[in-house]
Parts: sequence; structure tokens; C-alpha cells
Amino acid sequence: MTADDSYDRLDDDDYPAYTMGRAAEMLGTTPAFLRALGEHRLITPLRSGGGHRRYSRYQLRIAARARELVDQGTPIEAACRIIVLEDQLEEAQRINAEYRRAAETAKPPTAA
Repeated sequence: MTADDSYDRLDDDDYPAYTMGRAAEMLGTTPAFLRALGEHRLITPLRSGGGHRRYSRYQLRIAARARELVDQGTPIEAACRIIVLEDQLEEAQRINAEYRRAAETAKPPTAA
């Protein structure tokens, strides 16, 4: 493995990841659904040493949320965009909370 392709590859012993077939089975869907999520750049499969697509638990949670939206009638492209926006909102809320906590601790004590 070269440094250039290390970002999208994993060794089977590094952490749990599931093959495309097993991931689709766990989600109750088909490998085509996972490929569609990849086409919309929602999740990108990792590659094992043998070049097989594998999905982490985090990616399965994202795919499960997409599956939930699609089952409710949302087109797959829109479901992917919704998930990206939800993720951005969560990140913004986390940053805001950190900023507020830092501002609270930085306030000088008031004299009574």
C-alpha cells in the first residue's frame, strides 16, 4: 500500500468493516442501493487488501438513515442531500455549544 492510496484502504484487522453483500443484508437492501449512495457521494466504500468494497459501522449508520428516508418516499438524491445537511447542522450546533462553553468560562467574575 502506498501513501497515496492509504486513505481509502483498510486492513481487515484494523477495525470491523463489512463487505458490500453483508452490509446490504444488514440494512435489508441490495448492493445496488449502496452503489447508488456511492454515486451520490454519500458514502465511499473502503477497500480491503484484496480490493473488495467494505463499509464501516459509521457508513452503515449513514446508509440506514438514507434507507429510512427512501422508504418514506424521498428520492435517493434528495435523501443523500438531506443527510449531508443534517450532518452540517449537527457540526454547527456542536461548534456553537463549544463556543458558548468557552465564552462562559472566559467571563470575569462579577462583584456582588
